[in-house]
Amino acid sequence: MAPVVKALRDCSGLDSRLVLTGQHESLVDQMLDVLGLEPDYDLGIMQEGQNLYDVAVGCLEGLGGVVREYEPKLLLAQGDTATVFFSSLVAYFEKIDVGHVEAGLRTGDKWAPYPEEMFRRLTDVLTDLHFAPTSAARDNLLAEGIEPSQVYVTGNTVVDSLMLIASREGRAEAPLLRSILEDEHSRLVLLTAHRRESFGKPLRDVFRAVRALVDEHDDVRLLYPVHPNPNVVEPAEELLSDHPRIDLVEPLHYRDLVLALKGAHLILTDSGGIQEEAPTFGTPVLVLRRVTERPEGVEAGVAILVGTDPKKILEEGRRILSRGPEERGSTGEGDGSPTPATNPYGDGRAGERIVDIITSVLTGDSRSTVDWAGP
Repeated sequence: MAPVVKALRDCSGLDSRLVLTGQHESLVDQMLDVLGLEPDYDLGIMQEGQNLYDVAVGCLEGLGGVVREYEPKLLLAQGDTATVFFSSLVAYFEKIDVGHVEAGLRTGDKWAPYPEEMFRRLTDVLTDLHFAPTSAARDNLLAEGIEPSQVYVTGNTVVDSLMLIASREGRAEAPLLRSILEDEHSRLVLLTAHRRESFGKPLRDVFRAVRALVDEHDDVRLLYPVHPNPNVVEPAEELLSDHPRIDLVEPLHYRDLVLALKGAHLILTDSGGIQEEAPTFGTPVLVLRRVTERPEGVEAGVAILVGTDPKKILEEGRRILSRGPEERGSTGEGDGSPTPATNPYGDGRAGERIVDIITSVLTGDSRSTVDWAGP
């Protein structure tokens, strides 16, 4: 959301407020720092052992108070988290409009990803301005009966942030990542896995397959920034922590994550955001999910759905790692330089498009932008 927040604050005709719910505070704090954001409200709802009921209560009560105090014309939320749905519900209760950034993503399976698939579907029922990242997302919305005049194709703001960070010079802050990236004899494989629907045996299957993949390639260094959820930490430590070329680390600062995406030979992930970011650098991705709401990367040839099936993970991982370091990239070409024109998810201007549309809608002026057509 950072590109939207910044564009809003640069727009003289609009007044805006940034609200944090306070989940995953340590992760959010470093992100705010690297993106230069200062929140106006922090609801601080995070509590040890919380569940979705706790998040619901905290969001509804906290955001309800903010909305009643500030009385905005429009509430913006991005993505598919609990915060997104419950904030849109608050807006509905208070009879104000909702703008959904990253609207229209669908897998068609309400259980995958869980609970995000239903959060975004329910949010779009309540939404007045749908900011779809791609034409495929727009088509999903139109197929559900959304009024076409309420749907705008903008590209995804995650690409805006990625391009901003990637343009900054400098080395990785984390010493371990820096040493791997600067070691000409090693190839970095980046792993991120934390999805709720993979907890238990599926996640353990992923870890066993990943370990086998590293065992087969002597020049591979696997870096795994481990999500703090105990359902992830415990099996990761049990199955991966004793391998000499597998490093379990704290979640990376965003700039270091961008450098890792740029420098990796292969990425294995169940993250939606990384599926959108990696194509900018041409880094091949194995998607550790059986379905994805981001099919554009698969269609572009930069992402492959492998789920949590060890056989598929090993098969596709071996195929990509059989290429030498000089063949890095989904097609065996490319040096990892940012090429936003080839990213099916955006061109780095989504934030300004969204704010142009908001300004036009709120002021009654004719719309000053056109839909993003894709690469």
